Amino acid sequence: MLPPKSFSRFRRCRTVGFLDRSRTVAPPDWNRWLIPPAALSVHLSIGQAYAWSVFKTPLQEALGLSGTQSALPFQLAIVMLGLSAAFGGTLVEKNGPRWAMFVSLVCFSSGFLISALGASTGQFWLIVLGYGFVGGVGLGIGYISPVSTLIKWFPDRPGMATGIAIMGFGGGALIASPWSSEMLSAFGGDQSGIARSFLVHGVVYAAFMTLGVLLIRVPAEGWRPAGWEPAGAAAGKLITTANVSARNAIRTPQFWLLWVVLCFNVTAGIGILEKAAPMIVDFFADSATPVAAAAAAGFVALLSLANMAGRFVWSSTSDLVGRKNVYRVYLGVGALMYLLIVLAGTSSTTVFVAAAMIILSFYGGGFATIPAYLKDLFGTYQVGAIHGRLLTAWSTAGVLGPLIVNWIADGQKEAGKTGADLYTTSLFIMIGLLVVGFAANELVRPVAARFHEPAAERAGAEGVSK
Repeated sequence: MLPPKSFSRFRRCRTVGFLDRSRTVAPPDWNRWLIPPAALSVHLSIGQAYAWSVFKTPLQEALGLSGTQSALPFQLAIVMLGLSAAFGGTLVEKNGPRWAMFVSLVCFSSGFLISALGASTGQFWLIVLGYGFVGGVGLGIGYISPVSTLIKWFPDRPGMATGIAIMGFGGGALIASPWSSEMLSAFGGDQSGIARSFLVHGVVYAAFMTLGVLLIRVPAEGWRPAGWEPAGAAAGKLITTANVSARNAIRTPQFWLLWVVLCFNVTAGIGILEKAAPMIVDFFADSATPVAAAAAAGFVALLSLANMAGRFVWSSTSDLVGRKNVYRVYLGVGALMYLLIVLAGTSSTTVFVAAAMIILSFYGGGFATIPAYLKDLFGTYQVGAIHGRLLTAWSTAGVLGPLIVNWIADGQKEAGKTGADLYTTSLFIMIGLLVVGFAANELVRPVAARFHEPAAERAGAEGVSK
């Protein structure tokens, strides 16, 4: 029998498992360029959420659902993404990225497996529970899991680093959409075929996300890239060398100003993204150049590419020009692009497509740039937890954007209007929201010193978390 002291040491050793943060500290010679692929393995997987529309029609036909009902799993998943990121952000910071990626893997894959059971038995509530609730938790934890780690590995280029990973979330649908379509074609669009497709998704994504769990590392305390020194505040950059805790961050006006900025930028983009194909068909229905269904599908693909490219290009640009300046572009030029669509009307499909692609590039860029903006204002101490809380703006926008566009379009249709008239009011509302977001961004200033974390307390907290 082990003596008391030996037994205590034995228990402590058992609790320091593979997922423990202390087991993820990188050795001195670790290549930091292995971290973006680790993040991408998670974000490319959970980015499948943007391809949910592939399952909408088969589910409606197989289970007798309405369009509104078939959207419920996706809508709940986006809501749970924001809520789980907000409430789980502190746990992610405390337990480390490997633990977070593993939790994301289990929830996201389990969501598909539960959905497979629901599809095979004809119980739609199980699909809502699995994909929407359980899978949505996986989305939120997985989305924020690599963010603070990437920023710590790339303090010299935080916008580029987070842009690479979050680009994966935007691009996940480019893989998932054709893959899901092929599986439904092979397995069939009935209950059994949908169930088998969900099952394959769950197993394959679990295997792929495991790569991230195995590869992810955190830098040792005090690590810096060779030759890099922290920069001071600069015009348009608002860079700080202090740190703010997540608890204090939500007490600052800067947090809530950025909440408005993110919410309205996302609302403006997701309003088009959610209704892209029917919108372009309806918009030009009464014009001399109507848009066919096949062309509308191509339009959706172009928007996905713009969304994905914007996440990398614009966030990388923010490293050069500053986060505040690049959000001036997202919000100011975005409002002008919406105005251009209104003024051009049905005279040019090219103008409509080009302006919509620019808006969607800003939509993606806004997601990818916000973690670096938070790092500039609040430091790296608990930036993942702060980011998680800020993503409640996404949950709000995920409901607000589609609601504005669909509700107004339905009302205009009931009033007997057609074509571009269905969307003109919505476009003006989006312009107004972007202008408000622009004003909020202009009000952002460096965080007051009273919110900064004392160096001694911060060191103690980090010691506990590790």
